[in-house]
Amino acid sequence: MNEGLIFSRRNFLALGAAAATAPLFRNLAFAAVPTGQPLHGLSAFGDLKYGPDFKNFDYVNVDAPKGGTFNYGPSQWVYNQNPYTFNTLNSFVIKGDAPPRIEICFDSLLTSALDEPDAIYGLLASTVTVSADRNSFEFALRPEARFHDGSHLTAHDAAFTFNLFKEKGHPDLLLPLRELTEAVALDDGVLRLTFSGKQSDRTILDVATFPILSKAYFDKVSFDSSRMDPPLGSGPYRVGLVRAGQTIEYERVPDYWGRDLPVNRGMYNFDRLRIEFYGDRQAAFEAFKKGEVHFREEATSRMWATSYDFPAIKAGKVVKREFPAEKRPSMQATAVNLRRERFRDVRVRRAIAMCFDFEWTNRTLFYGLYNRSQSCFERSDFKASGKPGPDELALLEPMRDKLPPEVFDDAFQLPASDGSGRDRKLLGEARKLMIAAGWKPSGRLLQNEAGQSFGVEVLVDDESFVRVYSPWVENMKAIGIDASLRVVESAQHQQRQANFDFDMIGMALLFSPTPTREGMDGIFHSRSANLNGSRNLPGTADPAIDALVEAIDRVTNRHQLTTVMCCLDRLLRARMDWIPSWYSPSHRNAFWDMFGFKEPKPDYGFSPESLWWFDEAKAKAIGKG
Repeated sequence: MNEGLIFSRRNFLALGAAAATAPLFRNLAFAAVPTGQPLHGLSAFGDLKYGPDFKNFDYVNVDAPKGGTFNYGPSQWVYNQNPYTFNTLNSFVIKGDAPPRIEICFDSLLTSALDEPDAIYGLLASTVTVSADRNSFEFALRPEARFHDGSHLTAHDAAFTFNLFKEKGHPDLLLPLRELTEAVALDDGVLRLTFSGKQSDRTILDVATFPILSKAYFDKVSFDSSRMDPPLGSGPYRVGLVRAGQTIEYERVPDYWGRDLPVNRGMYNFDRLRIEFYGDRQAAFEAFKKGEVHFREEATSRMWATSYDFPAIKAGKVVKREFPAEKRPSMQATAVNLRRERFRDVRVRRAIAMCFDFEWTNRTLFYGLYNRSQSCFERSDFKASGKPGPDELALLEPMRDKLPPEVFDDAFQLPASDGSGRDRKLLGEARKLMIAAGWKPSGRLLQNEAGQSFGVEVLVDDESFVRVYSPWVENMKAIGIDASLRVVESAQHQQRQANFDFDMIGMALLFSPTPTREGMDGIFHSRSANLNGSRNLPGTADPAIDALVEAIDRVTNRHQLTTVMCCLDRLLRARMDWIPSWYSPSHRNAFWDMFGFKEPKPDYGFSPESLWWFDEAKAKAIGKG
């Protein structure tokens, strides 16, 4: 595995004179967090909205009734999860396809507040104590913590979990633990995590929210994807009904040990969460129309614009509405696989990008519901604009000879088309870029000196993407690219993605409001370029990107973080390893009118399955009581 270029603190400081005084304050970003005393929560820059004696989060209804079933299709998933099928109940390894939201069956040391950008508060752990050098963290576990079989959850289980994830975990778990040197139980109630000193100051904000597993359980069974037995958990739900690849139910644990903790009050109100798996989006929509599914996030603009006129909508039984998107950076883009030599010339990638006519697509296929994405960090202050300012130049100038010239100009933007679907001017420019990159016309195709045609296969797993990508493919053909579209079933798509077996593939990601170096590692850093299962789908391995990713953990405040992220955005956009596509400014949801929820929704998360509740009166009024 290519470890790439890892900048030391001194290397980073050399990137800009503005950082000249920073050696005195290596941990200034975390300096506001006291050391040597038990803390009820942590945040990136020391800010906590809730005090040690808080009773509940502001965005919950502590009087929400318990009961009912929430049958829905999750719009977000993590680790090896697959929204279309599942063949394992172990979500924490690379292989296999696990059902979304199975992590709700497991507790973590601390848990996030959805109305703060990065604060975490005690769940399994009542407090955390930071060492004087800020490299060790001691967690005091709650003695009442239990697994679902009634056995005690102890520091030994937590230590076992972190060591297991570091050795065998999914890359999203393994990479943040790279600098973990020791996970040890000092006794049944105290866990100590020790890092090398090379970790980001904010690494702990990711690591402390990892699910904790049962040592006793995994001492008896293998930690792999072969089992359909649910691992022993400790969270508010346990696995109930399972029909492999078709249905999973999570049943609320009535005597859940943590139900009265401040971080849990008013949450997890449904008795049952049910997820049905459908082969395609149309089948899922038909099930929703019949009332077999209760809540739906609509991801297809055509359906949102034209299909929500069925009888239950007209009768007022189904609500169609939008909720504001989270204040978190988002990326929807198509990865171009740089592991394949023909894609390594940036002119080729730009030519491919220019063949995508967003203006025509948005008007004709999306009903004008999307915005053009130009950045890997849309909907955030991390999206670069204009020319780099003095703070950005302080970071970029020392690397000028390693950077594309566009980084120092106005932030790179893909040109707008004339909206015709086949903009002759843009396609002509794209063809010229291909020719300049060494691909010469030979009949209707572009070929290299060896007589090989330039081929591109776009990999998708849903028919709804065929109508979106097909015009792009046709435009690529128009400039001489031997382009095609391949539709595969979901499990094969997941496997090919994990093994980087594709030319081009799409992905949507939602980033933390306060990114960490470890979080960016798995997407942009060279150390993840050849790590199967990582999100670095293009195989990006650029020393300058590595340097900027490494710089994330040297910032001392949010302004500096924004500066680094904007520099990273400029470089990513100039490189075009990820071709930005489109984004939505809101959640488009439809649901049967049988639920209660508190408004406004929290700014940094949207979790109806955790925050909403069953309203019996509403359900009876629409015949669902």
